[in-house]
Amino acid sequence: MLRKVWGAGVHGTEGFPVCCEADVENGFPQFTFIGSLTGAVRESGDRVRTAISNIGIYLEPKHIIINLSPADIRKEGNGYDLPIAAALLASYGIVPDTLLEDSMFAGELSLGGEILPVNGVLSMVSAAKEAGLKRCFLPEENLREGAVIRGISCYGVKDLRELTAFLTGELPLPEPADWQESPEDLEYPLDFADICGQELVRRATLLAVGGRHNILYIGPAGTGKSMIAERIPTIMPQMTMEERLEISRIYSISGLLSPEEPLIRRRPFRHPHHTITPQALTGGGVIPKPGEISLADHGVLFLDELPEFRIQSLEILRQPMEEKTVRISRLYGAYVFPANFQLVCAMNPCRCGFWPDRTRCRCTDAQVRAYMGRISRPLLDRIDLCAETTSVDYEALKRKPEGRISPKLREEVERVREIQARRFRGTGIRFNSEMRSSDVELFCALSEEDNRFLGEIYRKTAMSARGLHRILKVARTAADFAGAAEIRHEDLCEAIAFRSLEDKYWGGGRG
Repeated sequence: MLRKVWGAGVHGTEGFPVCCEADVENGFPQFTFIGSLTGAVRESGDRVRTAISNIGIYLEPKHIIINLSPADIRKEGNGYDLPIAAALLASYGIVPDTLLEDSMFAGELSLGGEILPVNGVLSMVSAAKEAGLKRCFLPEENLREGAVIRGISCYGVKDLRELTAFLTGELPLPEPADWQESPEDLEYPLDFADICGQELVRRATLLAVGGRHNILYIGPAGTGKSMIAERIPTIMPQMTMEERLEISRIYSISGLLSPEEPLIRRRPFRHPHHTITPQALTGGGVIPKPGEISLADHGVLFLDELPEFRIQSLEILRQPMEEKTVRISRLYGAYVFPANFQLVCAMNPCRCGFWPDRTRCRCTDAQVRAYMGRISRPLLDRIDLCAETTSVDYEALKRKPEGRISPKLREEVERVREIQARRFRGTGIRFNSEMRSSDVELFCALSEEDNRFLGEIYRKTAMSARGLHRILKVARTAADFAGAAEIRHEDLCEAIAFRSLEDKYWGGGRG
C-alpha cells in the first residue's frame, strides 16, 4: 500500500519540502531506498525498523520501497527518520491518513524510539509553510526554534510512541507552540568606556561602523587593537527581524543555535584563529556547510594577527567581500551561503611589533618587507580605513569616562544609518560602503578645488580606482556624521588620512 508523508531538507541555507513515499507489497522481504541519498539517509531504514519494533509494533516482513523526492537534489542529514517512520506506519495501516497529508515531519530516531534533535529546523519549517502545509511535528528540543516561524502550527514529540498516539487519535493534539520573546533590552558586558586614549582609533571605528566600512588596526602589541574590535558589536544597531532570521538559519544549520535562544539577538562577532583553513573560513566540505564568513553574516569578522593567516585564506576573502555571498559548486549542485559581513583586522607592523621605532625594533628591513608583504595590495584596496594604535601613557590609563558610552555611540551610528537609508531608498543599497561607481559619482560630488586636491594625491600615490572610490565613500560617511549635505574639505582630508597609513607601512617609506 502506497502512502505519502512530507519531510524537509536543507540545501545551502534554504529549506525544501521532501515527499517521502513508502510502498509496502508482498514479496521478498527487503528495504529499498531511492531518491539521490547519502549513506546516512540510507542507514535510516535500520534505525526506523528497530525503533518501531522497540515501541511494541510488529511489522510483517514485506518488500518495502522508500522514495524521497525530488530526486535531483541530494538528501543528506539525519532528519528524514521521522517522515520515513510515519510513512511506513501509514503504509502498514497502523496510522490513518487524517493528519499526514498537510503535516511535515523532521527528526532523528534512536533505536529505542526517542526522537532526537536535528539541525536546520528553521529552514525546514519555513519551507513547510511556503509549501502550504498546516503543521509540523518536531523533536521537543527543536520546538522553540520551529515556533519562531509564524503561520504554521508546531508540535513537539518526545518519542515515536507519542507520535503514533497523536496520529491515531489516541492522544489529542496539544496547543501548538507559541514562541514569545522577552522584551528586555540587550545588555553587553563590554563597553567603549573601557578604551583609554586612542581617540583617532575610536573615531575611525565610529566611521567604520556608521558606513559599514572594513577597517584595519595596526600598531604595537598591547595597544588595544583586539580590545577595540571586541566592542564594535556594542555600537552596532540592533538587527531587524529579517536579519535575525537569516543569521539564525545559518546557525541552525551549523548546529550552533541555542535551544534557549532560537532567534539570535546579538550581531555575530566571529574571531577565527589564524591557523584556520580556507575551507573552514569560506565553508565547504563534501556536503557544504557554512564557514566563518557566513557565521559572521550581518556582524563582524575579526581577523587578529592578519599576516599570520595563510595567504590562500586571505585571498579567498576578496570575492565574498565584493559579492556578499559564497558560492560553492559540487557534483550534486551549487550551494550559496550569505557573507554580508564587516571585516575588521588587526596586525603588528613586524614580527616583534615595534617597527618603525628602531630603538626597539630588531627586525631587518627584509624581514619587515616580507612580513608586510603577506598582505596583498588587492586585499588592502578592499579595506576602507587603516587606524594606527599607539602606546597609552599612564595618566590616560587612569582617565575613564563615568558610565557606559556605547549606547550613546550606537545612537550616533543609528542616526547616520538612517541618513543612508533615506539616501539610498529604492536602490538596493543600504550603506555608503556598498555604493557602486555610478552611485559614488552621484552622492560623493566634490568641489572643483577638492577635485584637484584629490587628483594630485591620486597621481602621487599611484592609487587604484577602487582605493579612490573608498576614500570618497568614507568621506561621505564623515559628512553624514557631521550632518553635512555635501562632502566638505575636512571630511575628504579625514578619509585620506585614514588611508595614508598604507603608504607608511606598504609604500616607499617601508623598512
